Amino acid sequence: MVDLIANFDTLHQLYRAYMPFIAPAGLFVATTEPHFLGQELNIGYRLPGATQMNDFHGVVVWINPLGASGGRPAGIGVKILSDAPEHKQRIENLLSRELASGDLTCTM
Repeated sequence: MVDLIANFDTLHQLYRAYMPFIAPAGLFVATTEPHFLGQELNIGYRLPGATQMNDFHGVVVWINPLGASGGRPAGIGVKILSDAPEHKQRIENLLSRELASGDLTCTM
């Protein structure tokens, strides 16, 4: 069962949501639903240009509340726990050119 779904329509959206500073990897999921640090969730996500949904089991490690500073969207950062190397490789392959960008993300 999936608790939350994130659809990334563009590479820029994926770049803003990817959390490479979380080991082994993490994704930001925009949501206004209440969550708490340490909460375990099942996340479904669709990458740009993909038709199939990917999913992972993770734990909440970051929270952006409504009205977060810098105009960042409300949501949670989820550390990927299941098959993390596979998810990380899939995401970083798509973001290979964007990872060196200085653009703002949803978290930092």
